[in-house]
Amino acid sequence: MSNQILGTGSRVNHPSYGDGVIIGAEVAAYKVCFITYGIKNVGKNYEAWEIIEAIEADAAVSFSEAERSLVKILRTWSGISEEVRLGDKWDDGLLILKPKDPNMASKEIPIDTFFHKIVMVRDRIRVMEQRINSSKLTDEEKVNLQQYITRIYGSLTTFNILFKFKEDHFKGEKK
Repeated sequence: MSNQILGTGSRVNHPSYGDGVIIGAEVAAYKVCFITYGIKNVGKNYEAWEIIEAIEADAAVSFSEAERSLVKILRTWSGISEEVRLGDKWDDGLLILKPKDPNMASKEIPIDTFFHKIVMVRDRIRVMEQRINSSKLTDEEKVNLQQYITRIYGSLTTFNILFKFKEDHFKGEKK
């Protein structure tokens, strides 16, 4: 294993850092993007990791291919959200929270700010779901946790009215 030279795009599992993808190589180390720990340098002679998928080092990978791969990894694991559009009818809208007590002041929040927070909640739930799926939990434990996530999505369907496109909606349990 120590003689094998890994190329960009090779997938590895490090005992401390977990799953990662080689995104570059230096003279003595690989530059690896780990799902949980970000980019780390790992010595080329390191033998304790598991090579999940090896790509030949001399295989030519264009910068744009490497960039697309890295963007996909970052979107999947770091919480970077895709563009999700607010419905047109809500443009420049205002969310007003009015307490029952008339002596208390109302709170006004721009709808796009509120919408952004809803989208961030959704993105974080997706990352949690992906981490559960890639964890070392048993299948039964994964299914149990997935059921909770599905119920969370179901609780958030109230906010679907804010989304411009139906494919961005929350989807919960189908009864």
